[in-house]
Amino acid sequence: MHQERTFSQKVTLFFKGIAMGAANKVPGVSGGTVSFVFGFYEELIYSFRKINLKAFKLLFNGRFKSFYSYVNGPFLFLIMGGSIFSYFSISLVLDYFLENYELYVWSWFFGMIIGSIYYIGKDFGDWNTKNRISLIVGVLIGLGISFLTPARENDNLWFVFICGIIGVSGMTLPGLSGSFILILLGNYVLLLVDSVNVLLNIFSSLLAGDFEVLSDPIKIRYLKIIAVFTGGSAFGLVSLSHILGYVLKRWNKIVNAIIIGFITGSLGIVWPWKNKVYVTDNENFLFDQKGNKIIENYERFIPELSNIDTFLAIFFIFLGIGLILAIDYYERKRK
Repeated sequence: MHQERTFSQKVTLFFKGIAMGAANKVPGVSGGTVSFVFGFYEELIYSFRKINLKAFKLLFNGRFKSFYSYVNGPFLFLIMGGSIFSYFSISLVLDYFLENYELYVWSWFFGMIIGSIYYIGKDFGDWNTKNRISLIVGVLIGLGISFLTPARENDNLWFVFICGIIGVSGMTLPGLSGSFILILLGNYVLLLVDSVNVLLNIFSSLLAGDFEVLSDPIKIRYLKIIAVFTGGSAFGLVSLSHILGYVLKRWNKIVNAIIIGFITGSLGIVWPWKNKVYVTDNENFLFDQKGNKIIENYERFIPELSNIDTFLAIFFIFLGIGLILAIDYYERKRK
C-alpha cells in the first residue's frame, strides 16, 4: 500500500486533504465521500489501521523514522495536514458562503453527491441480490439518520468523548456526515464552533504574550472539552479503521454497496430547499456564544419553479454533477 509519490502527486494529495477537511465541517457532507471519490479511501483506512501496538512500541523506543514509515507517515502527513489547514482556512470561506449563499452551496453539494453516486457505482460490477439488498439497507439507514430529531447540548466529558468517536465517522464512513451526527447529538455548536473559536482566541492571546487567558475558568473548560473531543476522535479514527479494514477485506462488495446506499441516503440531509428550525426554550430562541440562533433541524420543502433562485440552484446542482464528471474524465484520460 506504501507508494513513492512525485512532487506533483504530493501537492495533489494535500489538496485532496483540504477538500476532505472542508467537507467534514459541513453538516450533511461526508469527508469519507471525498476520499472515496478521489480514490484514496482504502489507503486512508489502511494507514489508520497501522496505528497499533507495534507502532506505539516503535514510537516509545525512539525509532521515529521506522514509526513514520510503518504508519504510512508521508501519506497521512499530507492528507491530515491538508484537512487541518482547511479547517482553519478554506472552511472559513465555506462558512461565509453558507451564511450568504446557503441555497447555492447546498445545491452544489447536492449535485456533487449525485455525481459521486454515479462515479462510485459505475465500476461496481456484480449487482447480485445480496449487493442490491445491501444497497437498499444503506439508503434506508442514510434516510433514517437524516430525519432524526436532534438532542440538546451536553458538555459532560464522557459524552464529549463519545461525540468524538461518533463525529469522526464522517472521515471513515462515506455518506455519513460527522458534522450532521454532532447536530443530532446536540453538540455541533459546542464542539465545532464555540470550542474552536475559544481555542483560536487562546492561541492568539498566548502569541500576544497574554498568559492570563489560562486562568479564565470558562476558557479552561472549553480547552478540556476540545482536548477530550480530540482524544475521542483519535480513538474513534483508529478503532473504526480497524473494524472497516477487516470488513472491507472480508465483505468488500457488500460494504461498498452499503456505502453507495449511505451516500444516496445522505441526499435527504443535503436537500437544498429547507428552512432552519431553531432551538427554543419556553418559546424563546437559544443562542450560541456569538449571538447566533442554534439550529435544531431543517424543514425540507419542494421549491416553486417560477422562482429565479430555484433556476440558479438547479444550475449549481448541474455544476456539482459536472465537477465530478470532469474528475472522472480526467482520471480515465490519465489511465
